[in-house]
Amino acid sequence: MSLLVLYGTETGTAELVADAIADVLSRDHAPSVYDMSDFDIGDLEDVGFLVTVCSTYGEGEVPSGAEPFIEALTDERPDLTHLTFAVFGLGDIIYEDTFNRGGELIAETLGDLGATQVGEHARHDNSSAIRPARQGAEWAATISPLITRHSVTAGRSVPVVTPLR
Repeated sequence: MSLLVLYGTETGTAELVADAIADVLSRDHAPSVYDMSDFDIGDLEDVGFLVTVCSTYGEGEVPSGAEPFIEALTDERPDLTHLTFAVFGLGDIIYEDTFNRGGELIAETLGDLGATQVGEHARHDNSSAIRPARQGAEWAATISPLITRHSVTAGRSVPVVTPLR
């Protein structure tokens, strides 16, 4: 089973978080880390577990580097029923109506294509005192057992945890 960490960033914060998450996950797994702008969605067929890290930009959109990824998924509509994923979103609560919308858009798109979301949908608030990379590392420790369980039960149902707001 392949473990992939994909990030969508405008300013580089999501990349830092993705690296922190991958560092924690590498204790028990072998994650690969890619920028969404450099990733071919055809390669998702070889991925068993996907971790996405995505910021929110503008009026609640994904960052410009993540747009081609979302557009390719929407246009090509690959069957992702084999894929299990978890989401770490970045945003600022100052923008109440669009807070962490980038991560939500990624989750909605993957779910619409049959992928199964597990774990807490993490939402970092840039207005908080918590550093995003630290929150990402702590969150990664909570999803690592889910990845292990998925690799053991590949092909069988994995318990789904409802995303929190």
